[in-house]
Amino acid sequence: LILLAKRDLAEAERHARNAVRIAPQIAQSHNLMGLVLTEANRPVIGEYHYRRVLDLAGRDEPITLANLAWNLKNQGRTAEARALYLRSMALRPDVLQTVLGFARLEEADRNFTAALDLLDNADRVMPGNPSVELTRATVLSRMGQTEAALGILQKAADGLGPAELSEKGRLLDSLGRYDEAFVAFETSKSRALEGGARRYMADHATDIANRLQKFFTAQRLGALPVAGLRTDMAQPIFIVGFPRSGTTLVEQMLSVHDEISAGDELPFINDIAELMPRLLGSPLTYPEALTELWMGDQRQGLDELRDYYLNRAQASGVVRPGARFFTDKMPLNEMHLGLISLLFPQSPIIHLGRHPLDVVFSVYANHLTHGYYCASELPSIAKHYQLVADLVAHYRENLTMRYLPVAYEAVVQDQEAMLRRMLDFIGVAFDARCLAFEENKRFARTASYAQVTEKLYDRARYRYRHYLPHLAPVLEGLSPLIERLGYTVDP
Repeated sequence: LILLAKRDLAEAERHARNAVRIAPQIAQSHNLMGLVLTEANRPVIGEYHYRRVLDLAGRDEPITLANLAWNLKNQGRTAEARALYLRSMALRPDVLQTVLGFARLEEADRNFTAALDLLDNADRVMPGNPSVELTRATVLSRMGQTEAALGILQKAADGLGPAELSEKGRLLDSLGRYDEAFVAFETSKSRALEGGARRYMADHATDIANRLQKFFTAQRLGALPVAGLRTDMAQPIFIVGFPRSGTTLVEQMLSVHDEISAGDELPFINDIAELMPRLLGSPLTYPEALTELWMGDQRQGLDELRDYYLNRAQASGVVRPGARFFTDKMPLNEMHLGLISLLFPQSPIIHLGRHPLDVVFSVYANHLTHGYYCASELPSIAKHYQLVADLVAHYRENLTMRYLPVAYEAVVQDQEAMLRRMLDFIGVAFDARCLAFEENKRFARTASYAQVTEKLYDRARYRYRHYLPHLAPVLEGLSPLIERLGYTVDP
């Protein structure tokens, strides 16, 4: 639980799994697994463990019902989640986290009046509770009542945590108070670090990037096999890109199409990289473990790794009936383009790019764990962005891929033209409904979940211009990359 609170999900999962191994008939073990896997964006497996808690208890447990409701909300199953919240509150109407979770569900489902009613009820029981007021600020912000939302946050200034400070910064940004917004983001980051948030794992990130570059060369890839195509199930579309580059927007557009199911952030490529030594029986780690494919007894190794991915996707329930494709938009999957090209040589890869300063600033304005915790500080975001960009450039020189680079700015400027280009690249017919992506009722489990319920807007394009003086510490280092990617820096 301590590790979970620090967002060290990988280490928390290791201990939670040991708890289940030691005590498989104890409800608390499965509750830990449910908590960790839900937070790690593997809600289908987390759901199983929450239901095991209820089975072992033999009765309705109000807290577990609320936890399961939050899990189902993250799967987009809002009607089921709402029913569970009602059952939980009928048993224990005084549990604050349950009320807040229910309000967040209604906010995510755009039922803002219902969310405010829940918060009003909570306020009558717990008047002036800061968590209630902060949630109210989020709802008001979604309703466009920015000044009212900011007023709530201003009153609670001393007690704001990192997430609330980031929300305050976003509200100030929307009001054009950019210097104040940056101070809020800066304070948010410093408070997170003071509270135990992890710093960027620079050495580890650099080591894996260097090893991937050295391994995935044109010469070596020419000697490696590739996995065959399975025709008995839907195939992945990889939407790759640095966090905050527009991947959620593109997934929302594409997943309106009847033939494309939304997979969201699937961890399976990362899982394969971690499990590869055991799956291939290699004494080496990834990527060097792929040298086992030259062995006579591992000639089918890539097909087995491919099947691991596809079977996990099928078990996760991300493929809706009738879909030919499902999306995988795990952030920074582009670090594994070499592995993806071996496992799925015929799968479309859509790579979202955006002005580097816009990406770096937007990551700074959020709390993310992707990218070896690079989001902890402004310089580390810029460093990891450069590291990934250099690796992608290497892949493009050495790999054969079904690869389509897409600029976020181009999508904003001419949505229909870019949508047609992407659907044609995937191999499905144009569907005009995809242009109204804001009507897509699925819940996007990312920091962009609110933005993608709005019509396409351009206010986030070149947002960096408002913060250029604050971005000066990283501008010089990023300037060569900005030019290489075809962007300029304009005041």
